[in-house]
Amino acid sequence: MAAAAAPGPGPDMFEEIVMAEHRFHGEGYQEGYAEGRHAGAAEGRRHGARHGARVGAEIGSYLGFALTWQCLLRKCTDEKNSKKRKALDSLIGMIQKFPYEDPTYEKLQEDLEKIRGKFKQVCSMLNIQSDFRVSNERSSLTF
Repeated sequence: MAAAAAPGPGPDMFEEIVMAEHRFHGEGYQEGYAEGRHAGAAEGRRHGARHGARVGAEIGSYLGFALTWQCLLRKCTDEKNSKKRKALDSLIGMIQKFPYEDPTYEKLQEDLEKIRGKFKQVCSMLNIQSDFRVSNERSSLTF
């Protein structure tokens, strides 16, 4: 008669424990990855909305400035003011062509820098010191 095997942990039980640890590690990784991806996308959307609002406020201020000065200089017909009006028209045209709706536009930053440069040029021609500041609380254009 053969002796019965003593009850106790066999090699299958240890293998199950090792495999369970491996399985739980994999499941935890997948859950963490999915949660991190979701949180990252939400944070990215918030950042994009904030940055877009800043750019929109800046561009809007430039446009309001340019349209106001365009109206003020409309009645001035001398050569000096003609150059100012042309520079204002150029700034307005650049702003109107700016791709607000396409955040993937490759030259977005380049075009924004050109608008900023043109704005500074116009301010110089008008003998106005410009200082555009955007803070978290509010944006302001001071002269």
